[in-house]
Amino acid sequence: MGRYVTRRLLQFIPTVLGAMFLLHYLTSIGIQFSANPVRALFGDRTPSPELLANLSEALGLGDECLTRKGDPCLGLFVDRMQNIFLHWDFGVNFRLRPVTELIAEALPYTVRLALIALLFEAVVGIVAGVLAGLRNGSFWDYLVKISTVTVIAIPIFVLGFVVREFVGVQFGNVLRGVDWIPDLISQGVFGSVYKSDYPWSSLIIPGLVLGSVSLAAAARLTRTSILENTRSDYVRTAKAKGLGTNRVVGVHTLRNSLIPVVTFLGVDLGTLIGGALITETIFNVPGIGRLVVASARTGEASVVIGGATFLVLVYLITSLLVDILYAVLDPRIRYE
Repeated sequence: MGRYVTRRLLQFIPTVLGAMFLLHYLTSIGIQFSANPVRALFGDRTPSPELLANLSEALGLGDECLTRKGDPCLGLFVDRMQNIFLHWDFGVNFRLRPVTELIAEALPYTVRLALIALLFEAVVGIVAGVLAGLRNGSFWDYLVKISTVTVIAIPIFVLGFVVREFVGVQFGNVLRGVDWIPDLISQGVFGSVYKSDYPWSSLIIPGLVLGSVSLAAAARLTRTSILENTRSDYVRTAKAKGLGTNRVVGVHTLRNSLIPVVTFLGVDLGTLIGGALITETIFNVPGIGRLVVASARTGEASVVIGGATFLVLVYLITSLLVDILYAVLDPRIRYE
């Protein structure tokens, strides 16, 4: 196990470097084919060349390669890697705030949102999948299959806008007009966007939207796994020995069926944190996703690279932890 973990950790290096270079190259190309984003800070005013050059240098955008179209800016990339890995310096944004400070402020919101989404998809997805798997061909089975396919077919940005408009705005306005409904529900849970006064309740609807697609996948995976295990030899043997249905399902069938589901949920935690960009933007959640999107719009390359690199690291670490957990859950798995 130790050698396997060491190999996986070593694989992180080319993966992270590749992701960072791709982000560096894309942001550099964007600046080369548009203009220096620092110029937009002055609005209608025209800054002096000296002021523009000094400010660009302070923001890490003063390299001459950013004026040559198509240049990969390898020298700038090497300088950035040295600052990151030797000094843990990801640069600053246009307000001269360190990127690490921005990520530290945005991280709690993204983590809370991802945890709500993970809890939602784990509980509802597993229950729906077990119900459909144990009642194959029934009304509940068809209901789960049709509803999950429908959810998967709807893009997350469409679902987010629809839920925000009809649940957060229109239905929320109805609730806010009723005096006996507490503000925690009318303003928090059914608010149209995130509100700092309700740090957890206002994240429930965005969390449900974020976890909806993964919930559908978890339900279908649970259903398929249940159907496969109910036809296994060890389940038939347990029934032949006269064990009760609850014991056969709860101890034998469900325990083995949840191994791939737990693996999926573990990997999906990293996916949820990284995939929160759209949801956080729609519901105005001040997390890492919205930070990266807003920085990409304004051309703050350092923030984009720093935020995206953090998301890549989170995904890699969660994938490694899930692989280790898989070996713990299934004694047949051994990493040599």
